[in-house]
Amino acid sequence: QVQLVESGGGLVQAGASLRLSCAASGRPVGTYAMAWFRQAPGKEREFVASITRISGIVDYADSVKGRFTISRDNGKNTVYLQMNSLKPEDTAVYYCAAGWATTTLPGSYHSWGQGTQVTVSS
Repeated sequence: QVQLVESGGGLVQAGASLRLSCAASGRPVGTYAMAWFRQAPGKEREFVASITRISGIVDYADSVKGRFTISRDNGKNTVYLQMNSLKPEDTAVYYCAAGWATTTLPGSYHSWGQGTQVTVSS
């Protein structure tokens, strides 16, 4: 199995940018479909972005489309989430996940990181 470790979260003001990293170990990150999810207090975990295993096709939640970009660096075995024009409603714990196919459902992914907190102040 793959082990995932997220980093890059923090406290920023609205309009700022952050880049989250998800470092994988154990197996090449390109072996998996990768995704980012987030969970705000009192809310369910929700899909943010995904990238397919081979072709690298990306998908985004409507709420982040045009502001967030998911990418993968196979040489560094890392997946990134570039977040621009952050809004207070983006505040959540962000999780990296690995699975066999990209879906928007958390239950479809078999490996998860511990999460990184992103807080956006207004």
